[in-house]
Order: sequence, then structure tokens, then C-alpha cells
Amino acid sequence: MDMARASDFRIPPPSGSPAPQRDGELRLLTLTDIEQPAFLAAWQNLVAQACEPNPFFEPWFLLPSLRQWAAAGQVVIKAWYRDGELRGVLPIMRSANYYSHRVPHAAGWLHANAFCGVPLIAAGLEDAFWRALLAHFDRSPGRALFLHLPKLPADGPAHAALDRVLSESSRAHYIVAEESRAFLTGDTNAEAYLAQAMSAKKRKELRRQYNRLTEAGALTFDRCSGGQGLAEWVEEFLTLEASGWKGAAGSALASAPQTARFFTQALEGAAAAGRLERLALRLDGRAIAMLVNLVTPPGAYSFKTAFNEDYARFSPGMLLQLENLALLERPDIDWADSCAVEGHPMIERLWRDKRCMVSRNIAIGGPLRRALFRPLMAYETRTRSTR
Repeated sequence: MDMARASDFRIPPPSGSPAPQRDGELRLLTLTDIEQPAFLAAWQNLVAQACEPNPFFEPWFLLPSLRQWAAAGQVVIKAWYRDGELRGVLPIMRSANYYSHRVPHAAGWLHANAFCGVPLIAAGLEDAFWRALLAHFDRSPGRALFLHLPKLPADGPAHAALDRVLSESSRAHYIVAEESRAFLTGDTNAEAYLAQAMSAKKRKELRRQYNRLTEAGALTFDRCSGGQGLAEWVEEFLTLEASGWKGAAGSALASAPQTARFFTQALEGAAAAGRLERLALRLDGRAIAMLVNLVTPPGAYSFKTAFNEDYARFSPGMLLQLENLALLERPDIDWADSCAVEGHPMIERLWRDKRCMVSRNIAIGGPLRRALFRPLMAYETRTRSTR
């Protein structure tokens, strides 16, 4: 979705202490508000209580995202309080740009390097959160015709609660997009998983590629967490990614100063929060494949990966993913999301399961606005079924 413009918003001036509102209502907070120590402490507490993890909305990830792309007021935070405590967080933007059309709407905010849009909601309060959010947009829709919620895990408790709340009324809604991406799960060890996931012939070919690499030099693997040596590691990753097709296409993290700064700050924050795992496959000390995991128990997100394309015939990215199967053996991790596009030619050869992510449009406001929403729903539903 296109990035919204600041002119599409009506945002109150920043303040360190948002005006109190009735319990159970949503507060609209700015970047300045959420950087306050008291809010950060409440936010961290919410993360620990969340019904399902979403690293992309945790402070260490969302704050550098907002500083790079939303500091001009293009995004606000909807903060939901219950019994005086922060119980829900969702970044929201208002935009007139809806894919290739001019349709004013409100949307959960994600950028190109954020891969899950589920709000942080305190466990057990999922239904109440969605009721409060929808009631908020009914009262204050602004120019928005509808609410767009991108990339919700279809099998997660938050999405199930949204389904329950929507079934309680005649409010129109529909799934506008759906994707399935590689997912790692299983009650087994790495060796057993690999034996089930790949044929004996393919495993033999990977062993051959590994042996060929060892003939080219000293092949080593390292796995680390925390912040030790992080600055050098990040620079090495950015250089490695930019050396390949992403660099040529201008889509590498290092292709723009904003994305490079965001990546650096997000990994620094993840390390400080105990959320970071870094993997690297090295030939004579030089990285030929690197991988970043965001560890958010009971899940993990395989956030970014890069490899040296000069060694593509040896499948260094796949060899590194074999080491990444160790996630299965961590007692605090039940699953891992690849964050990869559907049909990814490498990871789907190894990670056998799929995670379905859905994007939904939901009618808001009064009867007239909801009536205007129905032609859009009919058009997109028909177009999607035709595709």
C-alpha cells in the first residue's frame, strides 16, 4: 500500500501526557507520547501479556520504524486501556491511497520491512479490544470509508476474536488479500525434521555442496545473540546484501540511508531486549550467508537473510538454513515464520508448513458510510474470485 501523506491526517499536537479518557476507550498517541518512560514501561508490560507475539509492534522495532518513516505525523498509535492499564496497541495511518485507487481509509500501519500486522492485545481481552477499536472508528471515522487490517495470522487468537466480534453484528467486511508463507513447526529435532522434509537424494546433494565448499577454504558457522560485535556484523550484512541482486535493483537495505539506519537501530534494540539471534556461514572468516532471527517466544521470525551470489552453486543460503533448524530444539520456541513471499524457491523446499496471513477491510461509521462501503466490497470480492 502506498505511504500516506501528512496532509491526509488530522493529528493533535504532540504531548508528553495524553488527556485522560474513559476507561475502555482508545487514546490517540503520537511518537512523542509513546517515547515517554511511563508509556514505554506499560508497553513492555503489554508485550509480556500479549495473546500472540508481534515483534514488529514491540518498542525496539516500532520506534525506529516510526522515526524513519512516520516522524512527520503520518502514523499515530491507538492505545487501548482497560482497568487503568495499557491492554492494546496498534499503529494506524489514514490515507487516500488504496493500492492504485483514491479511496480514503484508515489502516493498520506496516512498512516494507514489517511482516505482521496483528495488534498487541493482552491475552483474554481480544474480543473487548476489537469492539473498542471498531466503536472508536464508528465514532471518529474522519474521511475514512473503511478500516484496513493487513497481514493478520489467520489461525491466531486475535483473528479468531475479530471473527467473533464481526459475527455479532451486520457490519460488512471481507478478506481483500491472502498469502501463505513458509512456516517451521514440529515436535522433533533438526536432524529428524530434515529427513522428513527432503529426499535422500537432495540431502546427499547438500552434503556434496558442503564438502565442495570446505575444499575452497575453512568453512565455519557462528550463532550469536546480544550486542557483542553487533556494529561490525550489521555492516557486514548490509554489504553482503547490497552485493547481490537487491543492490542492483536498489532494494537492498543499504540502498537508502533510512532503511540502513532503521535496520541498525532495530537490531541494536532487539539485542538489548534479548530478541536477537544472528547466524553466519563463513569461508575463511568472510561471511557468504547471513541470517537474522527475531526471537519472540513462543514464536520466532526469520527476519532478513543474505548470501554471496558468487557461491550460489553451493547453496550457501540453504546450508545456513539447515543450521537454522536448531530453532526446533529450543524449549521456548514452538514455531517460526519465514517472513518470505509465497512461493519462495528456497525456503519452501525446507520448511514444510504454511502460515496463512489475511488482510481484511471492515465497514465503519454510520449507515451512509457503510452503504458506500458495500460497492467496494462487491467489486473487490468479485475481482478476487475471478483471479
